[in-house]
Amino acid sequence: MLTRSQEMLSHWTTLRLGGPAQRFHSAATTAELVDSVAAADSRGEPVLLLGGGSNLVVGDSGFPGTVVHVATRGVEIRDTAGDRVDVTVQAGENWEQIVRLVVDRGWAGMEALAGIPGRAGAAPIQNVGAYGQEIADTLIDVVAYDRTAREVLRLGAADCGFGYRTSRFKSSPHRFVIAEVTFRLRSDPLSDPVGYDQLAARLGISAGERVPIDAVYEAVLNLRRSKGMVLDASDHDTWSAGSFFTNPVIEPQRLPPGAPAFPQVDGRVKTSAAWLVEQAGFRRGYGSDRAGLSTKHTLAITNRGAARTQDVLDLAVEIQRGVIDRFGIRLEPEPVLVGCGLS
Repeated sequence: MLTRSQEMLSHWTTLRLGGPAQRFHSAATTAELVDSVAAADSRGEPVLLLGGGSNLVVGDSGFPGTVVHVATRGVEIRDTAGDRVDVTVQAGENWEQIVRLVVDRGWAGMEALAGIPGRAGAAPIQNVGAYGQEIADTLIDVVAYDRTAREVLRLGAADCGFGYRTSRFKSSPHRFVIAEVTFRLRSDPLSDPVGYDQLAARLGISAGERVPIDAVYEAVLNLRRSKGMVLDASDHDTWSAGSFFTNPVIEPQRLPPGAPAFPQVDGRVKTSAAWLVEQAGFRRGYGSDRAGLSTKHTLAITNRGAARTQDVLDLAVEIQRGVIDRFGIRLEPEPVLVGCGLS
């Protein structure tokens, strides 16, 4: 197990920002992962779990504790009854590579999750989703270390508390360490019905139609590239933590005139954070030569090359306040904020 002190976390986040970690462990096995966290807990040290660093904003002062880098690898495939296939993935596996693998094998259920950066173990925390699919649709169970009970548990999907971009793991962020995830997919060359108009238009079909899963995969990748959401070291628009704000879910009477509206089962509506940002006067590229909105996508706050974390936070606060002043709606950050916060 690799151990270092004062490791700069800017080397490990897609924003390329963040100060030093007091102690840095890279865990290559589940045993190392659990042991590293348990040892830090026994010392009374704060713990930060680090995967791909794609949904993480670390303060300029760094992290005064132990950072455990999840570097576990492994994929196990098991056929089940009928056309179902179970795929168990170790937490440190690259998410995009897993999606590519299952699409290549002809298994449906993840094709719209192409191009999302990060690691497999982080995907259930946010209930990662895009273009009508989300982790909760296919997840069967997770194996996780419960830091409170000090034991390794297997939690079924019903125990994960999934909601829009949230889960039990996100609502109790310091309790669970996800070690592996199992998904149940369909052996089917055709996608789920395509429900997003933007994706359907890119595919040249009507919403609700099914198409080959590799066509959905490629279309989603192209859409994400057009928004600067596929990592590219040469493109500062991808030096970000992805979408910085979640789409608000609000009461219908609070919906601004003309705003997109997606009805929810509880009677509320989900609207577009990007629409609110743009209508509040923040356009693509807004900001400074240090931190600015992506030139391709108004929800991504980017490091233009010389930013500090505080520059990103200052811009996020400015946007939050602008949307509140214009619409009375507070945008909530989507990334995990470590050693920093929004006022």
